[in-house]
Amino acid sequence: MRKVVDDPRLIYKCCKLYFEEGLSQQEIADRLMLSRVSVCRMIKAGREQGMVVVQVLSPNRLEYSRLEQKLEQLYGLKEAVVAENSPLNTHFDQMTLIGTETNKLLESYLHDGDVVGVSMGMTLHNVCCSPRPSTDSIHCTFVPILGGINAGRSSTANIHANRIALEFARLYGTEYVEFFAPAIFSDRNIMQGFMKEKPMQRILQYYKEIKTVIMGIGIPDRGGSTMVKAGYITEQELNHMVQQGVVGDLLLQFYNRDGRVEPYQSFNERVAGMPLSQLRQVENKIGIGSGLAKADAIYGALQGGYINILVTDEECAMRLIEMGEEKPV
Repeated sequence: MRKVVDDPRLIYKCCKLYFEEGLSQQEIADRLMLSRVSVCRMIKAGREQGMVVVQVLSPNRLEYSRLEQKLEQLYGLKEAVVAENSPLNTHFDQMTLIGTETNKLLESYLHDGDVVGVSMGMTLHNVCCSPRPSTDSIHCTFVPILGGINAGRSSTANIHANRIALEFARLYGTEYVEFFAPAIFSDRNIMQGFMKEKPMQRILQYYKEIKTVIMGIGIPDRGGSTMVKAGYITEQELNHMVQQGVVGDLLLQFYNRDGRVEPYQSFNERVAGMPLSQLRQVENKIGIGSGLAKADAIYGALQGGYINILVTDEECAMRLIEMGEEKPV
């Protein structure tokens, strides 16, 4: 006859009463009409069988969890991840931490058979250079959602979309495709004609299959803009965009604090890639941005519905919470 202490349902019940409801072993024994020794053995068995997982969280981690929950509630996010800010961290340390947290997150969202869209920029380059928690391959396909021909200096080649797709494929031990087109055309009609070509139609078909998009969130920093460095826009053009209320860009497309894109349509419609209207329809839209300077850009992206999963840092998270409480979403 099977021993009582081997019954998995009874083991689970003892563990639940002990760890979740706070009953003593003697109280559990009295309730279930068992000996205290049997209850003690079943609690031990619950630990050994993995029914009970003990996790010790630092006070800082608990605080970050509260920030994450608040962001999710305020902005209707599927998930928020807040990385630690430390006064001892260099900029490189902070970017590595953001990259590491992003890769931890991706383990939950990337699956075999998925088509995954990636944008461009230094943020995603840093993610690709950061460690993963697992070395197992994930057999998905990484697809650039922007044209990837370098329009600027060769030193910026590693931040272009084709290179980012390649680096993600290396990191996750899988495949990627390339999008051989300028990221931004000088004329909308020329771009539309180009995108009708058969190789481009193949890329557009991939866009319809994308389940997850991974993207950095850009800001109109005239002193260090990735778009300017890559040759996609001049400083004068960027100055004009700022005067028109631009707070950020996603997939090289500009938007304002309310997430509106209409004032910048003449520029945005020349971008060869996934339009923001299509981005809204993607199931998992992962936006990555940290630092107080990016708070307005992230806020606008949230207002526009362009991201529903956010990776940021403590300082930016706190500012976003302030902004969200000032104007309920």
